[in-house]
Amino acid sequence: MDSLGFGVIGCGNMGVSLARGTAPLECASVVCVSDVDEGKGRQLASDSKCDFESDYRKMLAREDVDAVLIATPGFLHEEPAIAAAEANVHIFSEKPMSPTLTGCDRMTRAANEHGVRMGIGLVCRYHPVHRKIRDLATSGKLGTPTAIMVHRLGGGWGGVWTAEWRMAREKSGGNLMEVNAHEIDFMRFVMGNVVQVYAVGGQFVQTKADFPDIALVSLSFANGSVGVLHSSMASTLGGYGGRLDCLEGSITFPSFWGADGGLRYKHHDDDEVVIAASELSTEEDPVTQEIQAFAEAVLSNQDPPVGPADGRAATEIALAAYHSIASGKAVTLPFEES
Repeated sequence: MDSLGFGVIGCGNMGVSLARGTAPLECASVVCVSDVDEGKGRQLASDSKCDFESDYRKMLAREDVDAVLIATPGFLHEEPAIAAAEANVHIFSEKPMSPTLTGCDRMTRAANEHGVRMGIGLVCRYHPVHRKIRDLATSGKLGTPTAIMVHRLGGGWGGVWTAEWRMAREKSGGNLMEVNAHEIDFMRFVMGNVVQVYAVGGQFVQTKADFPDIALVSLSFANGSVGVLHSSMASTLGGYGGRLDCLEGSITFPSFWGADGGLRYKHHDDDEVVIAASELSTEEDPVTQEIQAFAEAVLSNQDPPVGPADGRAATEIALAAYHSIASGKAVTLPFEES
C-alpha cells in the first residue's frame, strides 16, 4: 500500500481542517466523509471531491477506507474509535482523546486488540515556534531545562466555535482539555512526564459553563523540573506565550504566532538570539504535517509519533488539575478516576 485512504467522521470545523490538511499529501487522501448533519457532510464531500455517508459504520466497511480521522466532539470519540478498530481501520482522533480515562483506556484497548494504529491530534508539536523551543530544550545548548511557564488566555467561545456541548465538562473536558490539551502536551513534549499536579482556579465570567474558566496549574516533572500553565477563558486581553529557563540559559516566547510570534534565547556566555516565527515557518501546514506523520507511520507499520499514551496523559493531567482545584490538595500521578 502506497497511500492511505481516509474516512472523516465529523464534518464540523475540525473535520474540515483535517480534510484540508490531508489534501496536499501523496501518502494519503480523503475518500469518504460522514456526519449526522447531512448538509455539513455533503458540503465537505463536495469540497473534498469524495463520497458522503451518513452512517459512519457503513463508511468503515468500505474497502478503500484504511483509516479514519475522528473530528466529533470529545465525548463522541470513543464509540467511532472502537468501531473503527473492530473494522480493522486505523484511527486518528482529535484531542481530547476522551474526557475520561475510562474512554481513553477503552479506545487504546480496542486498537491493541485489533492490531490497528492510533494517533492523537496534538498538533502543537508541529507548529514551528513550539518545535523550535523543544529542539533547543533537548539540544543541550542551554543546559538542562528547569522551569517552563505557558499562558493561553482568551475570552471564551465565539463565532463558529460556539457550541453548547463545549460548556459541559462531561462532554468537552472543559477548557483544560478542549483547549489546553495542546499546552499540556507541549509542556510534556519539552519537559517529560508529569508526576504531580497542583492547581487553583475558579469560575468568574463564563457562568454558563460547569468548570473553572481560570486555572493556574503547577506541574512537577519526573526529572525534577517544574512548570506552570495559566489557562483562561475569562481574559479581555488574550495572549499565548511563555518562557523556559534552563541551567545555562533561557528562552522567552511572548507569542507563539501572529505578528509578534517568535522567540528569544540566550546562553549565559553568548549574545541573545532573536528568531521570528516567519523565519521558522515551512510551506507545509502543521495539520498536514501531523497527518503525514500518522499516515507514514501506518504505511510503514510503525506506531505514530503522537499516540494514545500522549492523549491519555493530557486527559489525566487535566482531570488531576480539576480534582486539585476542588480539593485544595496536590495530586500525585497516576490519578484514579472516581
